[in-house]
Amino acid sequence: MDIFRIISQNLLYAGVKFNANFLEANVINILLLLIGLIYVLKNFLGSILVDRQKKVLFAISESEERLKQANLRLAEAEKQLTQTQIIINQIINEAEVTARKVRESILEQGKFDIEKLTNSSKASVKFAENQVRLQIQHQITSLAIKKVSVELKSQMNSSMHSKLIDQGIIQLEGKINL
Repeated sequence: MDIFRIISQNLLYAGVKFNANFLEANVINILLLLIGLIYVLKNFLGSILVDRQKKVLFAISESEERLKQANLRLAEAEKQLTQTQIIINQIINEAEVTARKVRESILEQGKFDIEKLTNSSKASVKFAENQVRLQIQHQITSLAIKKVSVELKSQMNSSMHSKLIDQGIIQLEGKINL
């Protein structure tokens, strides 16, 4: 009610009469009251709205700044992603080259091992052939000696025996005198 008294006093100074009884008041009194309220509340509400506007503008500018920073971080992250993909591709290429070299090395080693085994097998076969030849020669020689000794025994008589002994002695005498 104090506000109404202040408004009515201000209006009285201006030459306007204010009727405080609302039931008897006319439309002009109501309009005057509304104009007074608007005048008084204008500064109060205006300052509140200005403060609110400043806060909203500050929040908007702060949000825009955050958006700029987020865009910068996004650009940096995309740049790092691109660099990471390049590094991954390099690693994959190096792995493929290394795998190719290892495969070629294994193939070369396999060829070398096969050649070594082949040569070893050939050498083993030749050695076995030589062993068989030597055994066959030894058996043939052994059989030939047996056959000759059997024939000599059958043909040998005491005179032939003496003759052989004499020849052996003569040969030994020649070797001793040298």
